[in-house]
Amino acid sequence: MKRGNMSRRGFLANTLGGMVAAGLPLWFATESLIDAQEAKTPRQPGANDRIVMGAIGTGTNRSRRAAGAAIRGERGIHIMQAAMSENGVQMSAVCDVDRPNAEFAQNLVRTAQRGGNRECALFSDYRRLLENRDINAVTIGTPDHWHAMVAIAAMRAGKDVYCEKPMTLTIEESKLVARVARETRKIFQVGTQQRTEMAGRFRLAAELVRNNRIGRVHRITTLIGANPVGGPFQVRPTLEGLDWNFWLGPTAQVDYVPERCHYEFRWWYEYSGGKMTDWGAHHNDIAQWALGMDESGPVSITGTGAAPSDRPHSYNCHPTFEVTYTYGNGQNGAAGTRLVCRSGPAQGWPIREGTNVASNGILFEGEDNKWIWVSRGNIQASAPALLSEALPAGATRLPRVTATANQHMNNFITCVRSREQTICPASIGHRSVSVCHLGVIATRFFSGQALTWDPREERFTGERAEAANRHLSLARRAPWRLEA
Repeated sequence: MKRGNMSRRGFLANTLGGMVAAGLPLWFATESLIDAQEAKTPRQPGANDRIVMGAIGTGTNRSRRAAGAAIRGERGIHIMQAAMSENGVQMSAVCDVDRPNAEFAQNLVRTAQRGGNRECALFSDYRRLLENRDINAVTIGTPDHWHAMVAIAAMRAGKDVYCEKPMTLTIEESKLVARVARETRKIFQVGTQQRTEMAGRFRLAAELVRNNRIGRVHRITTLIGANPVGGPFQVRPTLEGLDWNFWLGPTAQVDYVPERCHYEFRWWYEYSGGKMTDWGAHHNDIAQWALGMDESGPVSITGTGAAPSDRPHSYNCHPTFEVTYTYGNGQNGAAGTRLVCRSGPAQGWPIREGTNVASNGILFEGEDNKWIWVSRGNIQASAPALLSEALPAGATRLPRVTATANQHMNNFITCVRSREQTICPASIGHRSVSVCHLGVIATRFFSGQALTWDPREERFTGERAEAANRHLSLARRAPWRLEA
């Protein structure tokens, strides 16, 4: 017994030491370890706690990658598998408009399903999957231009929703999704897992900022990477089993180009917003969280960027860009916080991770040259004490989730059972993605011109308002009308 207890203490000490070695302050690592130990023996779900799920938009089977493109796992498959790893979850159906990919997901489910129930239906039309009344919740891993329509239909069909980020393709779409989530009272989680995972680094940074550890925050910089350049790409015959017309859905009919489809849809404004909505949906979300702006947004936006290609069948997102947002949180005549979202570090960028210049993450700058930098693998500050000194009793603390292997999905599943709000519900996902879309609108259509935004009314104001407000939504191809 003594030897066992010593072994356990040794294990905990080693674990704690590893977390501190990874850059987490001792007090925060201790809190995290306590959370993890408390989560070791969660209540096992009973028969009435079983959650039946479906996966809509499962992603790419690697054998169907575009020629020459890098192999990446698709988020649809990842979030489906994360859901399946949770106790008491049964994945009963998969749906993808690319049939071989749906079959790939179906086989994964049949191989991995727990509890002996390996039945898994296959659909190419998400509406047929939603007709199954036994399904309680769905994951949505479709391309961005489908998120709103599928999410709204799912909630109207009585399903809770885990939706991959960014929540929608436009601001008006995200307003509708948030409204339907509120009206139906369905549980909704947006896949902004930096709020829950990455060893809690982003939550730690946000809590320190919220508690004035660096004083008034005058500037936040989010580095999110440049968009790829490519094309013109060759028009090819549609792959067997892929319903290209259905994949396009509400967007304009165009010839099939492999580089438009699957993972590469991100680099076309017709279907996504490039890095601004890809990584921006993560880092700008944390910036809003740290500022206490989850239910608000900036009051002005200015964007510039290198001109994208105007050649047909070419990636058309701006290769490099910089967007400056100003928030209305200034006091006593002081200017509000500026959020600068850019594709890469500027010349003389002072932050390094090891021997490399840090190029993806968030820098919070406050008073007296104090700063905090956080990325997925690193947190550092202008002075060690900014991190090492524990937050006092009564400090503002942000939501903490159960420490598990898939914390963000676990938070969703836990809330499906408890009917409590997730850490990133549709209302917050809407505000976070709005920041990203405001940046896209400013960069694409009003380069170098300041736009004024009313975060309460969620409309542009001022001299460019009429033109700018036209970009809050996009025309939709029949019959894919969005009705909330």
